[in-house]
Amino acid sequence: MSRHPITSAIVLAGGLGTRLRSAVPDLPKPMAPVAGRPFLAHQLDQWIAQGIRDFVLAVGYRHEAISDYFGAHYRGASIRYSVEATPLGTGGALLQAAGLVATDARFLLLNGDTYFDVALPALADFALAHDADWCFSLFVAAEPGRYMGMTVDGDGRISALKSDDQTPGRLANGGVYLVHPRALRGAPDPAHGALSLENDLFPAWLEAGQRFHGLAVDARFIDIGVPHDYHRAADVLPQTCEE
Repeated sequence: MSRHPITSAIVLAGGLGTRLRSAVPDLPKPMAPVAGRPFLAHQLDQWIAQGIRDFVLAVGYRHEAISDYFGAHYRGASIRYSVEATPLGTGGALLQAAGLVATDARFLLLNGDTYFDVALPALADFALAHDADWCFSLFVAAEPGRYMGMTVDGDGRISALKSDDQTPGRLANGGVYLVHPRALRGAPDPAHGALSLENDLFPAWLEAGQRFHGLAVDARFIDIGVPHDYHRAADVLPQTCEE
């Protein structure tokens, strides 16, 4: 167990899910059913099992479907909702939701359409050892161009973000981050316009000298953002009990 356990997480669950609309037309993407349960339920189960007890769900499109299902508590964890009145982008959604998280400890940031079986104690210890502002969980991406690639040195320091990298087999962003609260100090006001985490905030913060590190993780990974991967999600996710 990590010497510094993490207990809070923000889940970015507010996207429109336009690429998945043909397969799941009437639900927000994180509520897409997988093996009879919402994808988001599988994801929350994963992190509750590793000690997360406080979730903030950053929601937007059809957010009532999420809050009606999970309510204020789910399997012993508390759930709060950061609702976008207008689309804020992934960066703006994070900045708004961060106001509901304790600011004195690292917290998880999760993509609501991604399941990545990262060991939280290992991620926490890696972030602590490198005093990282942002600790990325990285995977080997087989598809060219779909995921943000990284230039990573032998110590795990990320020196460049490559959103246009077309190289199969590169290390890429797996959508599970450990965030030091200082990383968000002085961030722009999300009310001033939509911001992309990957295209706006990450490049600016890296250029400003924030400490970006990445831990390569060899574990099950699925991103349900496109129909092909959504349809195979039930074969990738671990078998869990029904509620």
